[in-house]
This record gives sequence, structure tokens and C-alpha cells, in this order.
Amino acid sequence: MIRLARTNRSHIAQWWWTVDKLTLFGLFSLMLIGGVLALAASPAVAMRIHLPPFHFVYRQLFFFMPAVATIIGVSLLDVRQVRRLAALVFVTAFTLMVLTLLIGPEVKGAHRWLQIGPLAIQPSEFVKPSFVVLAAWMFAEAQRTPGFPGTLIALALYGMVVSVLAMQPDFGQLMLVTLVFGALFFMAGLSWRWIGALAIIALVGAVAAYSLSPHVTSRVDRFLNPESGDTYQIDRALDAFHTGGVFGRGPGEGEVKRILPDAHTDFIFAVAAEEFGIIAGLIIIGMFSFIVLRTLRRAMNEQDLFIQFASCGLVALFGLQALINMAVNVNLMPAKGMTLPFISYGGSSLIALGLTMGMLLALTRRRAGSQVAPPNGKRRHA
Repeated sequence: MIRLARTNRSHIAQWWWTVDKLTLFGLFSLMLIGGVLALAASPAVAMRIHLPPFHFVYRQLFFFMPAVATIIGVSLLDVRQVRRLAALVFVTAFTLMVLTLLIGPEVKGAHRWLQIGPLAIQPSEFVKPSFVVLAAWMFAEAQRTPGFPGTLIALALYGMVVSVLAMQPDFGQLMLVTLVFGALFFMAGLSWRWIGALAIIALVGAVAAYSLSPHVTSRVDRFLNPESGDTYQIDRALDAFHTGGVFGRGPGEGEVKRILPDAHTDFIFAVAAEEFGIIAGLIIIGMFSFIVLRTLRRAMNEQDLFIQFASCGLVALFGLQALINMAVNVNLMPAKGMTLPFISYGGSSLIALGLTMGMLLALTRRRAGSQVAPPNGKRRHA
């Protein structure tokens, strides 16, 4: 048995004493909640589509194992290795994402998946965290090295990603990537001219999506005017919050999971609220808030620009995805088809989130004297 004493110089021991254990505990707590809610929500969904009752439960537990391995394995890396991993993952996943347009099956009018043997992979889930790290790297290098075209490279990468997402189409992921990229751009000190230009581009893109995509048009119209279309799913989700009350109807007693086709994915937050009450919903919100705020606090104390940008971007990706999912459940946003991190069912999502949080934990590990900020305010290596 390995003793993880502070005097132990092994790689595992050094990781244990430098990793943010509270964030790690928060992530594993979310997985535990996800396992409990998988038991609560997915059997009814499985039986409705004539699968064994615990089909989704077993698959969820199966995907937890590589997700945990990914979190721990990636968090062992140093900063340079994180950048290299991000570059490798981005090239591979972006290539696969392009292939979805050519050979991917059409699911609900979109080409987002690749079938590789018995597994269905959604490459865009892996593009997101790798893109965030690469964009943060480019923004940091642009500030460190005068004349380096980091901002232009980051913009080119963003254009590549959103172009393919628009062609799939996957406007929910496109919006998420745009929000995170905008946050990174803001952190990097963009001028008001850039802010205005990006705002105009975003507005034009939103109008184009609404005008050219019947799917987007339908969802926005139903959100703004419920009488204009079928709002069955969101109505049932809201009913779940009302009937759940403060303490819930009890485990297994919920009704929303029996009638919503996406109860184990998009609307699992509504299942949690109906069976375990608003208290459970607040606990879930609190767990996400704790991880986000703790990471932002650690980033504020970081002197390395790349680590600061990348850690903020990764936790923004994590937090905004959770926020969008929960906002859809309570009808504060149009439906997006986005999972609740580590809680909703989904293999690609779980492993990609493991990659996201593994890189985050690797970047926020405590390091001795990585950089200092001298009195003139310019950062230099210690």
C-alpha cells in the first residue's frame, strides 16, 4: 500500500498533495447524485422504448469508470502536457466532427454522431474543452509575445468550430462555445471595437439561425408564445416542480419520468425536483456553484496568464452548460438539448466532461513559484 505522506516524492503522492481535493470531492459528489437519479429516472424511459429496465443505469455506471479514470489521469499532467493533449484532442475530434457531416447518421434532423462499432460518439463534446484550452493558450501568448498573432489564431479556431456546429446543426453547442469564447476574449482585454464587432456578428448569427432553421424557429416561437406550438415537455417539467414541493414525492414516486422521452437526459433536473423536492434542486445548484466559484477564486490568485485564462474558460464551459440545462427545465430558456454535467445520461458527455475537469484540476494544482508579478505589473517567470 502506497503511503501518501508529504515526504513521499512519488508522482501519485505529489498529485494528492497539490490537487484541489475539494473540487475533486465536488465532482465525485455530482457523479453520485447522477447515479442515484439514473436509478430514479431511466428505468421508466427504458421500459417505454422496450429495453431492459436497467439498460441506461448499467450504461451510465459503465461510463462513470472511464470518466473517473480520465479525470484522475489527465489531472496528473503538467501544464505543457495539458496543452499538448488539448492540441491532439482538438485535431482528432474536429476531424471526426467534420466526418459527422459526411457519414454520420441523421438523428432528429441533425448529423452530430458517429457510430463506431457498438458506440455512438459525439465529437463536438471533445472539441469544446480542447478548443477552450487552445484559445486560452493563443490569447496568453498574444499578450506575452508582442507581434504574435494569437488573437487571430484563436478567432480562426473559433470560426472553424462554429461553422461545423452550424452545419450539423447544433445551435445549443454553438451558443455555449460562443459564450465561453466571448468570456475568454473579454479576459484577454479586447477593445470596445472588438466587443461591438462580435456583438453584431452574434446578432446576425442569431437572426440567421432563427430565419433559416425551422427547428430553431419552432423552439424560439414556443418559448416566446407557448400557444404557437406544442409545449408538452416543458409543461410537464414545470408540473414536476410544482408537485414535488419542498421535500418531493419520494424516490420512485414521480410521474414526469414516465411521460417525458428525455427524462434521463435533458429533463433529469425536473425528475430530481419532483421526487426529492426543491431541496435536492438547491443542493445540485449549490454543488455546481461551489465548483465554479472555487475555481474562479483560485484563478484570481494565479499569475500565469495561460493557466488563468484556461481554468476560467474550462469552468465557464462546465458552469454554463449546467446553467443552460437547468434554465430550460424551468422555462427560462428555449430547449437546447444539453445535458446536465455528470448527472444526465450520456457516454460522450461524461467522458468529455472528465477530460474538461481533468484538465482543470491539472491546471489549478498548487505549484511552487511558477510565476511572480513584479512591481511594474508585467509577469515574468520566477
